[in-house]
Amino acid sequence: MAVTRITRIHVWLRLMLLQASWNFERLQGLGFFFAILPALKKIYAGKDLPQAAQKHLSYFNTHPYLTPSVVGAVIKLEEEQAAGLEAEFPINDFKEMVAAPYAAIGDALFWGGLRPLAAGVALFFAAKGILWAPLIFLLFYNLAPTWFRLAGYVRGYRQGIHSVEFMQRHRLPDWAIHTKEAAVVVLAGLSAFLVFQHLQQHQLPSWLGLFTLLPMILLGLFARKGISTLLLTLLTAIVILVTSLFWTDLAGWLETYKGY
Repeated sequence: MAVTRITRIHVWLRLMLLQASWNFERLQGLGFFFAILPALKKIYAGKDLPQAAQKHLSYFNTHPYLTPSVVGAVIKLEEEQAAGLEAEFPINDFKEMVAAPYAAIGDALFWGGLRPLAAGVALFFAAKGILWAPLIFLLFYNLAPTWFRLAGYVRGYRQGIHSVEFMQRHRLPDWAIHTKEAAVVVLAGLSAFLVFQHLQQHQLPSWLGLFTLLPMILLGLFARKGISTLLLTLLTAIVILVTSLFWTDLAGWLETYKGY
């Protein structure tokens, strides 16, 4: 029996609770089973349901934003299997095959690239005193994950195991690299902005801020070499701190000099 649209929406909403129940033995396995259970009940309608459900209680772990793509494809495979069609790929083998690559891609794109980028953009607004900065971060960061959760789920159900081609066609590993580079550029620009703002407050010549270009260039080179975004963020924070202290001491020295 085919899964209705209402049931598919029900499954997708349950996927929002995927990470609500973790355990060391199966990781996301219980959350995966909880999400797909309404579809299994619809497909098997009581017949062979315990056997079908049992195979989804095993170990499973991938990036939560890309899990909907896997779930959509698995529902399609379950429909084909229940209809007696010859399976292109065993369901559990498919889950194991895509779990590790999707986890690596998702971690690099969302955790390592998009999150620091969204934080850097929000910090620009925070530096300007805009109180909506936290909301800007949440909106900016959640746009892409929400799209992947929706589009991946729809593609997964429509294309089955061929939904993997959807991920390949969008070249997500390349986007992960570009997003990390963009995060470094934004953080570098934020550092320069804070330095110039500090110079203006102490009435120092703005050309002194050009000295901050060297560490920013070095950060960009580190990013091209594949240094982690977290390390680059820490380096940027250190640059801001050291530069601020330097300009503060310089300003104090100039004030003292003017007194003479």
